[in-house]
Amino acid sequence: MAELAAAATPFSLTVGEFRVSTDPALLDREAIFRFLHHDAYWCKGIPRERVERAIDHSLCFGAYAADGAQAGFARVVTDHASFAYVADVFVLPAWRGQGLSKQLMAAIQAHPDLQGFRRWLLATRDAHGLYAQFGFKPLVRPEWSMERFDPTVYGTPL
Repeated sequence: MAELAAAATPFSLTVGEFRVSTDPALLDREAIFRFLHHDAYWCKGIPRERVERAIDHSLCFGAYAADGAQAGFARVVTDHASFAYVADVFVLPAWRGQGLSKQLMAAIQAHPDLQGFRRWLLATRDAHGLYAQFGFKPLVRPEWSMERFDPTVYGTPL
């Protein structure tokens, strides 16, 4: 079986003073963990080991300020063929209000390995307007969707 090309050459997109890249070597894992563990409503309290495992097994998009500092993050869980789930999208407080979340989403949609998918999913409590700009809508057939949620694992429910 052929190896996935995603690991070969990192994808990068620069808009204005920010750069979005899939290069895992650039990720500030400590900053990502701190935000997800302390501030993210969807996974507050998540253990470091789970964050590390999620990063290692996802296509991650880091957003970086001109000085290289981690300014935002998003990850995509995908089979690289027909499905993608967008998760853990955030912009750190110092860089909010500059359109960086839009740049993250634009980079995700422009990534060559994420083209032609039948279905994209995500969950959000408060950013419906952002995601609608990128074609996300309520589920077409919510009656076909189910979830298994265990609130005892960590964090609070969406």
